[in-house]
Amino acid sequence: MNDFQRNLEKYAELAVKVGVNIQKGQTLVINTALDSAEFVRLVVKKAYEAGAYNTIVNWSDDIVSRTKYDLAPDEAFQEYPEFRAKEMIDLAENGAAFMSIVSSSPDLLKGVHPERIANFQKAAGKALSTYRKYIQSDKVSWTVIAAPSQKWAEKVFPNEEPEVSMQKLWNAIFKATRVDLDNPVEAWKKHDQTLHEKVNYLNAKRYKMLHYKAPGTDLTIELPEKHLWVGAGSVNEKGYEFMANMPTEEVFTVPHKTGVNGTVASTKPLSYGGNLIDNFSVTFENGRIVAVKAEEGEEILKRLVDTDEGSHYLGEVALVPHNSPISQSNILFYNTLFDENASNHLAIGSAYAFCIEGGKKMSSEELAENGLNESITHVDFMIGSAEMDIDGINADGSREPVFRKGDWAF
Repeated sequence: MNDFQRNLEKYAELAVKVGVNIQKGQTLVINTALDSAEFVRLVVKKAYEAGAYNTIVNWSDDIVSRTKYDLAPDEAFQEYPEFRAKEMIDLAENGAAFMSIVSSSPDLLKGVHPERIANFQKAAGKALSTYRKYIQSDKVSWTVIAAPSQKWAEKVFPNEEPEVSMQKLWNAIFKATRVDLDNPVEAWKKHDQTLHEKVNYLNAKRYKMLHYKAPGTDLTIELPEKHLWVGAGSVNEKGYEFMANMPTEEVFTVPHKTGVNGTVASTKPLSYGGNLIDNFSVTFENGRIVAVKAEEGEEILKRLVDTDEGSHYLGEVALVPHNSPISQSNILFYNTLFDENASNHLAIGSAYAFCIEGGKKMSSEELAENGLNESITHVDFMIGSAEMDIDGINADGSREPVFRKGDWAF
């Protein structure tokens, strides 16, 4: 077995044993593209070897998806198959675990009319809202990982031969997910502990507000009184641990819906709906987005903000040091799963219920009363840099350094 095949085996095992942490007798649902077929077969094998009862693979294809956007009537983007939404809800309610393997080209839908993309995002968001709530309250185990497609690899490494670009992207993914180490499963346990040291510090501090300062950014974010910082591993309602994102370098919490004020500038492109949004800024007043500007993809960004009422507000505040492994790789992945773990980021849209005390068992009304935002979308965008300072503001108005020059200050 060569090194590449050995790493592929380790990656599949990591996704199954640490990502979703499949349990004996459990069903695994995999959402993936045809580009990842070889790797998916390996994941399926590892899942059954770990005791899975069944595996369900939902395949997609970038070429088929693009063809639909180019040729289907407008009405086709205003609906989402009801049977698919019901299937996901039913599987979640029966204890399945969910794995998404992302691989699409960041430019998949470049040139498609923004209204088509926005309409489909809305339709899918509404249809899958119950399933999304299950995910965002950690009712079920779920993970998002990645596998290269040729188009994505060529976007990341445009000056390489096609075969070389694929190999380079695979190697970058292996490194970012610690698969290149001798024992990735053990390495992830240690990484989980390291992130939880930051989580514990921030939860002990109970900051009332964060103040972000950087070129183009002057932003204050109020935190709900009962907010919780979390990071790396999560726990589902049955008590089983899982890793929602691989890689992950962040610790995160929820903002108070109406407590965000000022302007924040992006520091990396946002890949959204098969398009890139780049060099943009977002301005808030009392939590609500009141203005956006972008050098590229401004219309896409405006339609994202207009998805529903909740998409005019933030749902996540995440801290990632600029010296994180992914940032230090100096690779721009054009993929949020990786790029968000190289940079402090925020998320437009829904908040995670588990980021507030008792939130996993709260109703939508109770979550709203505690300052959490609800939306049919959740989109991260990157704002961190080596020039970013963040202060934690206490209830008495005193300030303490949380970040200095893009890195932890404690």
